[in-house]
Amino acid sequence: MTEQNYTLIGHPLGHSMSPWIHERLFRLSGKQAGYHLTDIAPEELESRIPELKKLNGFNITIPYKTEIIPFLDKLDESAKLFHSVNCVANGTISIGYNTDCDGFLRSVPKLEHKKILLIGCGGVGRMMAIASVLRHADLTISEPDQSKAEALVQEIKALEEKAHQMAAGVGKVSDTEYQVRLAPADSLDEAFDLIMNASPVGMYPNTDRCPVSDALIQKCSAVFDVIYNPTETLLMKKARKAGKTPVGGSAMLVWQAVRAHEIWYNSRFQREDIENLISEMEQEINQNFKTEKKEKSA
Repeated sequence: MTEQNYTLIGHPLGHSMSPWIHERLFRLSGKQAGYHLTDIAPEELESRIPELKKLNGFNITIPYKTEIIPFLDKLDESAKLFHSVNCVANGTISIGYNTDCDGFLRSVPKLEHKKILLIGCGGVGRMMAIASVLRHADLTISEPDQSKAEALVQEIKALEEKAHQMAAGVGKVSDTEYQVRLAPADSLDEAFDLIMNASPVGMYPNTDRCPVSDALIQKCSAVFDVIYNPTETLLMKKARKAGKTPVGGSAMLVWQAVRAHEIWYNSRFQREDIENLISEMEQEINQNFKTEKKEKSA
């Protein structure tokens, strides 16, 4: 059986859990394939495209999730929606996908009609905000960069209008009302179904920081933190102590990789196996990555 080849591109690429995750997913599916890291300097990206298209597929991390788009033959709807690509499948043509959203939604299911507080709206936070609102969540965004937050609100309103027009065209206009608003987290004193942290607050080495107050945590039902080092942030620890349900970034990282394998070769996995893989990954991080001060790559 001929081995297939995949890679992760980005710059700079420090320590990454991607090879560790993908190698185990290949093993679970009985697939003979290799996965490695490819650090590409910005001025080299265009010249490396022919090399990348010879692979069976590849993943993309910062800073190329948008820059890769002009070099692809087609975009999946997920990539069009977020104007961001983190997974490419090569075949007769190269197709770009966004599996970050799948990783998020599988980590935090049932977002419909929830009252959500999002901390940080850059990068992955933007994707989480759009995905939440399109599933009819009431969303409060706390973001110190006011211009970034306002731009996202306008983007969401445009997407809402487009979705509404499309629904009206087939006679399925939803009467569900939901809202998006901006508010500093320290000004809030209300209950949320879910608090989502998409900011770097609490990331190693600044593990003694928490993006919201203890009072706000007490009033929420669940917490999702995109940070995966440490595997349990101070926000998650406080939530667990308060009897809430916390989910960390390890789950999102693994589930977005699972979606890539579904795209690449139509693989299917048992949820129990993936939950076990998430636990193994957290153990691996705790043993080997916690003392590293270099920026981690997705």
